[in-house]
Amino acid sequence: MSTPAEPRRRADAVRNRRLALDAAMTLLAEPGATLTVEAIARRAGLGAATVVRAFGGKDALLDAAVSRLLEPVVRRARDLLAETTPYRALHTFLRELIAFQTAHHAVNDQLNGLDLPATTALRADLVAAVEEMTEGARRAGAIRTDLDPAVVTTLIGQTALAVARARPPSQALTDAYLTVLLDGLRPAP
Repeated sequence: MSTPAEPRRRADAVRNRRLALDAAMTLLAEPGATLTVEAIARRAGLGAATVVRAFGGKDALLDAAVSRLLEPVVRRARDLLAETTPYRALHTFLRELIAFQTAHHAVNDQLNGLDLPATTALRADLVAAVEEMTEGARRAGAIRTDLDPAVVTTLIGQTALAVARARPPSQALTDAYLTVLLDGLRPAP
């Protein structure tokens, strides 16, 4: 017995969904942008009801947009772990993470309190990758062992975000942050 195939979406519905998703991703990259259904619809050239219909609501739309942004970041963290030492992976990844956070202000600023299951899962994957980097670097003797690993992960995450929010963005500040952080994590001689 065969099961009915999933109904195909109409071409205009697929197009509208893509336009709304692209608009949300664009707004996530704009400092001070407001992430309302109306703002997303306006940016997409659609009506607010069309955007809601395409996703079922703002939370689902933002979850789709943020998860699309985060997927390559998580993949990059995993790739670095496979390609190089955990310490080198951590150093490289933190620089790239700060650049990503600098480019996507609203990801952290406007998503609190929303139901974002895909985003939550990807953030957990991201934290796990950073924990794997720091734990591997600890085992290799490149990072001190007297600090709780959870504290190190929180320290890295919160301070990297603070550096990413600096206005105007500054590569010199990022470089100084990485130097101070990584020097501070080195074991005492």
